[in-house]
Order: sequence, then C-alpha cells, then structure tokens
Amino acid sequence: MVLVGFGVLVVRLYSVQITQHEYYKNRVPGERFESIRIPGIRGEIKDRNGITLAESVQNYELKFDLREIEAAYKKSHDGELPEPYVWERFDSGGQRQLKKEKNIVVMVEEAVFPELQKLGLLVDYSASAMRVHYRSTAGIVPFTYRRDLSFKEFARFAEHNLGIPGVTVTRTGKRNYVYDSLASHILGYMALADEEKVSPEERRKFNYYVGDDYGVEGVEKRLDSYLQGKAGKLVIKKNEKGKFMGEVSRTEPMPGSDVYLTIDARIQTVTEQSLRKIGRGAAVVMDPNNGEILAIASVPSYNPNAFIPEISTEDWNRYTKDQTAPLFSRAVNPYSPGSTCKVPIALAGCLGDSYKRRFVCANGKQFGSKFMKCWCASKSYSHGNILVSDALKVSCNGFFYRYANDCGIKDITTMTNLLGMGRPTGIMITGEKGGNIPNPEWLRQQGLTWSPAFTALVSIGQGATEASPLQMASVTSTVANGGKVFQPRLIKKIVEKNGDIVSEEPPKMRHDLTKEGLTADQVENIKHGMWRVVNESGGTAGRAASELTVLSGKTGTTQTGKVQEPTNAWFICFAPYDKPKYAVCVFVQNGNSGGGAASPIAKNIIDRTFAMTDHNQPIEVVKMEEAVGNRDRIMSVSFEGQTIIADANEDTAVEVDDFIPTKIRRTEPVPKRYTAPSIKRKSDSRGSVSGQNTTRKRRFQPFKKLFGR
Repeated sequence: MVLVGFGVLVVRLYSVQITQHEYYKNRVPGERFESIRIPGIRGEIKDRNGITLAESVQNYELKFDLREIEAAYKKSHDGELPEPYVWERFDSGGQRQLKKEKNIVVMVEEAVFPELQKLGLLVDYSASAMRVHYRSTAGIVPFTYRRDLSFKEFARFAEHNLGIPGVTVTRTGKRNYVYDSLASHILGYMALADEEKVSPEERRKFNYYVGDDYGVEGVEKRLDSYLQGKAGKLVIKKNEKGKFMGEVSRTEPMPGSDVYLTIDARIQTVTEQSLRKIGRGAAVVMDPNNGEILAIASVPSYNPNAFIPEISTEDWNRYTKDQTAPLFSRAVNPYSPGSTCKVPIALAGCLGDSYKRRFVCANGKQFGSKFMKCWCASKSYSHGNILVSDALKVSCNGFFYRYANDCGIKDITTMTNLLGMGRPTGIMITGEKGGNIPNPEWLRQQGLTWSPAFTALVSIGQGATEASPLQMASVTSTVANGGKVFQPRLIKKIVEKNGDIVSEEPPKMRHDLTKEGLTADQVENIKHGMWRVVNESGGTAGRAASELTVLSGKTGTTQTGKVQEPTNAWFICFAPYDKPKYAVCVFVQNGNSGGGAASPIAKNIIDRTFAMTDHNQPIEVVKMEEAVGNRDRIMSVSFEGQTIIADANEDTAVEVDDFIPTKIRRTEPVPKRYTAPSIKRKSDSRGSVSGQNTTRKRRFQPFKKLFGR
C-alpha cells in the first residue's frame, strides 16, 4: 500500500513538473508589464503677431490604482475585505434591485488616507463618484483623486512617499488662458477626456488608457484635431505581488500644432474694453483688403479658465442661468440689422437703373390701408426728393421703401447673396447662424404671399430680415475696398512645433461686384454716401467724426417689439476713406439709436487703433475680467475726454409691427442649451475629509539623521 501510494505520487509529480510544466509555469504569478497611454501636449493658440492666448502648462494629478489598493488592504487584513457596499438600481421593468459590491471607499480610507493625511494632501471628494468609477472600470483605469496638485504638494509627496499603495502623481498638461476672459468667445472652452469618444480597439492597445482633454466650444473645438498632440507610452514592471518595480520604457508625448489666428490681441483688447460700456452687444473689426478678422467680441463674457480642469456646479449654473447669456456670442448670431441694411439695398439698386433716380421721402409710404412711416415723421419734417447718396446720409426710410420696390426683390436677393448675407460665413467659431433675407419663395413656405410691403421691410432691415454683426462687417468691407467680397477668415496658419506649416489659408475673394454688373463709380457713390453720414452736416452719425482719420459709416436702429427693450442699435464704418485699413460693426442690444449708442464705440475702437499704428501709442494686452451683463437701456455712450452732444439728426426706429404677420415675427436669438463641459462633482458627506489634514512643520532631528530611523 505504501509503494502504491508513492507510485501514484511519483506519477502525479512527473505529470505536473514534466509533462504539464509549461501550463503550470504560466499560471504561477510573476513579473508582468503594463502599458499606460500618456496624453499628448496640446498646442497653443496665438494671435497674428505670436502673442499666446491659450497655452498648456505643467500640472500634477494624484491618482489611485484601486486594484493595488484593494490588494494592499487584503494583505493587511489577512485576506479579509470590509463589509460590502449595498446600492440600489432599477431594472428595465422599473423593479427595485439591491446590489452588493466591494466597499472600495472603506479600503481607500484605511489603506491610503492615513498617509495622505500626514502629508496634508487630503481634499474633499465625491465618494459616490469613486464607487461609480470602480464599478464601471473594475479598477483598471486609475481614479483621479486630485487634478490641482501644486508643485509644493508634488514635492512633498515625492520626498515623503514611502510606498503608499496604489498612489501615484503624474505630470500632465493643463490648459491656461493667459488673459482670462480676453477673446473667450473665440477660444471657447475645454472638457476632460471622455473614453466614450474613443473606440474599444484603441483603448485595448493600453492597460491604462488616459485620454486627451478636448475642445467643447470655439476654436478649441473646431481645430481640436490639430491642437491635440501625439500620445506617448509608458511601460512599467510589476512584481508577482502587483507592486510597481520601475519603468521599462517611455515614449514621450509630442505637442500638437500651434494655431495662429488673424486676431490682433491689441485690437481685441481695445474692442473688448470699448464694449464694457454696454451690458449686451458685440463688435467685429475686419481688414477690408483680405477679409481677415482683427477682433471679434461679445458682451457679457466668461472666463474659460473657470472650466479648467472642471467647472464647479456653482459657476456652471451662474453662466447658464444668467438671463444676459454670457456664453452666447452675439457677434455671430443674427438680429434685425435696421438701417445698416440700406447699404446692401443701395448696392442692389445699382444692378438696374434705380440708383440714378430720385425718390421722395413723403414721411413714408402707403401700403394697402396702412401707412409705413419714415423716422423723420415724428420730428415734423420730410427729407424731400433725394438720390441714394442723400438717402444714406439721412437714413431716409421713405426713400428706401420706393427705391427697393423699384429695383425689385429679385435684384435685392441677388445682391445679398453676393454679399454673403442669409448664410453662415463659415469661420472657425461654433454657434454661428446664417440669418435670413426674406424673399417670395421663403414667404410662400410660411403660407403667405409676397407684397410691396415686405420689400419695404427688407429695405430697412426689419420684419424677418436678419444679419449678424460679422456679416455686416463683411458688407462694410466690400463697400470700403471698392466691391470685393472676401471670405471672412479667423485662422491665419497652423504650424508644427518644428516650424513646418501644416495649413495656411490665403485670402479668398468670393465675388467682385464690378464683375457682377456694377461699376466702380457706382460702388464709390455708395461709399461716398457713408462718408456723408459722418462728415456732413445733417448726417445721422456726426458724433462719430474722428480727428485722427477719415471715418465713414452707417447707423441703424431697429424695433424689437419689446416694451422694456424697444430697440437695438447698430453702426457700421470703415477708415480711412482712400485706403481703408479697418471695417467695424458694432451692435448694442437695447440701444436707443445707432448714432448715440453704437457709433461712439466704433469711433473709440478706430481712434485707439490708429493712435497705436500711426501715432506710436502702444496698447497693452492685459488680463480681462468677465464682462458682466445687464439689461439697462443704453441711450448714449461716451468715453474719457468726450462730451455727449445731443444730435437732432440721429435716426430712430419706426413702428412696423402692423406690417409683420405673427407667424414670421422673429425673437432675438438666445440659446436654450449649451454644450456641457466637465462639471466637477460636489463632495458628499462621506467625502468631506479635508479637515483631517495633520501636516506639521518639520523639526530638526540630528540624531535621527545620524543614526537613521
């Protein structure tokens, strides 16, 4: 019996150690290698002169390897785990179910927190978020406990970390918007990496997939693929117990491309400072010679740094529930343009013979049983029998009612299409809307029939007529440069870190009006009419006259249909006259008149810009606080050194509600939803631990240094 027993044992030993050697060898725990994806370094966003607006700075994050923490807890508790955590869920049928899972929060609190407490690194966190993370990833992906570790805290951890199980500090790139709110609606904001946006095949290439933060709005979103860098890879070795043994290899991440905007940060600064005079509005500055956007701003504004790395619930609610909509860019959204629309209507008349003819003001015009007034009717005088240049100067509605119907809606549609109105310009900003230039076909789709009254409404930029400040700046550029319609551009070039140009878009001329049926003299006639608006007695924008350059423009005041906010104000202009460098559009929400509320802002932008370029007065690019919005009525605007002078020639809005059918009445565009960023979860009662920190000042311990611990 003994021999038989030993015989069976020998046979079994031979089978295990010889025959099945490789099988059992592979099952014995041993050293293993794990790969970690290192996110790429995000490229910078700069202005046309190389001034950095958005950069990536070094940041430190404290992460927990929850699997390693679980193993350490089991070892210190003789393989025992804490009481399971019980949570409830509802199945597809709505039935309540109780689920049990490992209580990872208790394990972290007992295995990790005592050491972090000694180092003063505890912060309040969401215990429920940790549980959800562990539940959904099984601990394979590290849990980010802190994203805001300072360098001092990082150094303290590196010096005193005595192998805290599962705790590591990683260096990452953190987005920083150098000038806070400056150009916020251009740059946009960021969100933390979202693994749902990455294919399973890509994630399986790494044991730990650490994704890239991504752009949610603005240029950050539109050029995200260029800005994101090339990921690196870290391979680490762990022993048979799963403890970290060291790095095996590291491939450093590569930075993304730098994006150079057409924006001039100095002009952007001046534009945003000028808009601080009002509660809601927008301004656009363009180079009329190539379509490059030199500044584009909207107020109120926001600070994109508030979104880094995560925005607090309080800040997100503050932004989204603010009735003045600080996240909303008014510069690329359409409003009724009012009398600034008379400029493209004047150009439309040049496609035929209308521009040669005189038309009377007559305080307005009769359409059916209703009389559509000219703004001068309320001031008890008439503009008389005038030409188109005169009508632009005094902004005569009565003239343009007749002029527009004489040239016809077909030519108006042709001209506005050539000018790019009624559709998005396509610049690299999210949220742009195209607006609307009504025509008979569009009206038929609304179940209505076109009539001369609708043509009259289009001629004064009212009714369902809509255009954005960006579009009107482009129209102004076309008149200023003699008829060339350039594609508005925001991106100058995209450059790799080694200097190689990835993309460089040259100026693109979409149309030349002098090749589309107009003559250079006709365009000059309209251009001269804009000069008369500012520089001749009786013009509607006399207060915009500049002592530094020759400024030409067109005012606009449009009815909104709101009792508390009855009108919006516009002003478009360019300077100088002969060789224009700048075209500007200013829009003031709840402004009383274009001449009083909008033109002084445009004048200030142009004057300060010319003082910089022609008179060596530097403009400092500075950090900008958020522009706080309000709903105040803006009667007039003035700047330091200016006196407010009442101008009897300022045009005012006319009542046109009786001519606008209810079904085509427009409301001002305010978005109801915003693209959600990464919102920081509030700490819960279990996660309130910051008060437990017990960091003490270091004391001189000579004997400990001498003899060791």
